[in-house]
Amino acid sequence: MTASKHAEQDVVEFSISGMTCAACSGRIERQLNKLAGVEAVVNLAAEKAHIRYAPNMIDAAGLIATIEKTGFGATLSTADTHEEEKARKAAAYREELRRFWISLALTLPLIGQMAFMFSGAWDVHNDVLPRWLQFLLATPVQFWIGKRFYVGGWNALRSGGGNMDVLVALGTSAAYFYSVAVMLLDLHQHVYFEASATVITLVLMGKILEARAKARTSAAIEALIKLQPQTAHVERDGQLVEVNVKAMIPGDIFIVRPGEAVPVDGEVIEGASSVNEAMLTGESLPVGKHGGDKVYAATVNGEALLKCRATGVGTHTLLAGIIRLVEQAQGSKAPVQRLADRIAAIFVPVVTAIALATFVLWWWLGGDFTVALVNSVAVLVIACPCALGLATPTAIMVGTGLGARAGVLIRNAQALELAEKIEVLAVDKTGTLTQGKPAVISVRKIGDGGTASEALQLAASLEQAATHPLGQCIVARGKADGLALATPTDVVATPGRGIAGVVEGVRVAAGSPAFMAEQGIALPEADVAALAGQSIVAVAREGVAIGLIGVADPLRESSKAAVARLKALGVEVVMLTGDNAATAAAIAREAGVERFEAEVLPGDKAGAIAKLKVGGRLVAMAGDGINDAPALAAADVSFAMGAGSDVAMEAADITLMRDDLNGVADAISLSRATLAKIRQNLFWAFIYNVLGIPAAALGFLNPVVAGAAMAMSSVSVVSNSLLLRRWRAEK
Repeated sequence: MTASKHAEQDVVEFSISGMTCAACSGRIERQLNKLAGVEAVVNLAAEKAHIRYAPNMIDAAGLIATIEKTGFGATLSTADTHEEEKARKAAAYREELRRFWISLALTLPLIGQMAFMFSGAWDVHNDVLPRWLQFLLATPVQFWIGKRFYVGGWNALRSGGGNMDVLVALGTSAAYFYSVAVMLLDLHQHVYFEASATVITLVLMGKILEARAKARTSAAIEALIKLQPQTAHVERDGQLVEVNVKAMIPGDIFIVRPGEAVPVDGEVIEGASSVNEAMLTGESLPVGKHGGDKVYAATVNGEALLKCRATGVGTHTLLAGIIRLVEQAQGSKAPVQRLADRIAAIFVPVVTAIALATFVLWWWLGGDFTVALVNSVAVLVIACPCALGLATPTAIMVGTGLGARAGVLIRNAQALELAEKIEVLAVDKTGTLTQGKPAVISVRKIGDGGTASEALQLAASLEQAATHPLGQCIVARGKADGLALATPTDVVATPGRGIAGVVEGVRVAAGSPAFMAEQGIALPEADVAALAGQSIVAVAREGVAIGLIGVADPLRESSKAAVARLKALGVEVVMLTGDNAATAAAIAREAGVERFEAEVLPGDKAGAIAKLKVGGRLVAMAGDGINDAPALAAADVSFAMGAGSDVAMEAADITLMRDDLNGVADAISLSRATLAKIRQNLFWAFIYNVLGIPAAALGFLNPVVAGAAMAMSSVSVVSNSLLLRRWRAEK
């Protein structure tokens, strides 16, 4: 992540060390948000704090000091520190793994004697292992391996809160010190050294498994980072040299050989090739590139050499923007997480009170101190709030990563949550349903004055002298059809209406039906009516109409299927366009859109969105992210079609890397799959505690079983989130 400026505020991200459960992340978040001018979100799964702050009120050093005062470590997280963070986490994981194996080796003899407890051959007065040996085995586990729980618990209590470390430290200490007392006083009671050591070992095992699973949730962002090329072939003083990508600046001329990755964003200045952009857009088909076309970092060149000019380098490439957006989304918090946060804030005090009540009631009613202690310890051990803290962020991390892989960039978790509830999707016509540029749709001959091809050849020749977009697309069609275009002379253009001149000695006119009427040239009404919904350019030779050319902004090949897919998802599609009613009706009919509004000016689209929201329906808007900005802002969820600019990515809640409405359907599908996982995770996290704590309090669970169940609860939640990776965008 990077530090950036936004509305007179700075944004910074820190890597946080020492968090063990939802209570930890919640405590850091509360302490940071108490500071003036600070908005913070702390993500337990990513071990990151995303902070927006007013630099005139506090600086990054002050934020770090606040986090450290809360009992945790914090280091600045940027694109440049990513490798350092990975190395630090890898080293910490290796140390954790080493401690686990030592802990397991010391604990196994203690666990071994438990087999005799269940065989019926065990006698409380005759331990399998001497008590002094049990003491020697359990003590290093309790105070060396388990030191992290005492330190974490003390830091939590010192800052006025509680966390999982407090529960584990209390529970295992009670079992350990009770056993020490029984051993020293030579009482005829069972010792519980095996319980304290086994609980610590199991918790440690759970943390290791959890860390491995959490690493897989960030696999998508890691894959994006690995896509960034390290070197480039750049022209320096007329020679081609290999340089580090970080040394490149805008304007550098670079070469991309066949099969190589494009090093930075640029513009093709020489050559023609096809480029695989699947890593950015999710589209598997290569895209043709020639002079003037844009190329993007990490995309792969195809069969021919390309010479390009750098336009975006470093943090200003499209790929870098995608990475920032995905990291931002993974660090954000979904509204559905609020309930879990509220529970986590009071969880430890409540569990401690339940454990104390369990101890008192069992001792008072049953009169057996040992049973009372064991049951209260089981309550403390099983009540870890880790699963609650991991339920939402792990699913969001997987979901947003999958979205990025499919070319669906989700700005924050709130947008991801709202997308599943979309009832109405308003779409701009031009560039969203259609291709966004006019093209010749049909060419018709009139009467017996020649062929359709002749009419197109004359019109294309004449329109070479015009600058109007309709004229240019006629020229393009003529060239595409291989027609021999002549150079026109004596050209006279009437802006917005038509053009006249001489082509190969013949007087030719091309223009709208109104222009032709002004020239006294009659057009058959039936032929004109046949091209309804298209912009008509009539062609006349020597004062006689010989053909009609229909120009329109054609529907995207994918739009009809996308509209049908959205309808199947229960989403009503409404088209908003500034075009006339006839053109709008033709496009709507072709796309399968049943409701549309024509002649809607850009400034009026926000009002149209407001009308669609009447009745409480959740309305989304899909547009190009620039001229549709008011409508995008008015919608509950906004989609920018076709990324490539920072403007589009900043304007929308969700950016679609492809100019394809299917991306909206993919986003809704992904949102529904992700929210389903979140709800499953929260259910299991809640039900685990709802059933586990009473079971422990009633004496149905011993501390060892409780420890194993607690360790597995977090692993199961993360593993369930990873099942989301089976989701695939529809091709």
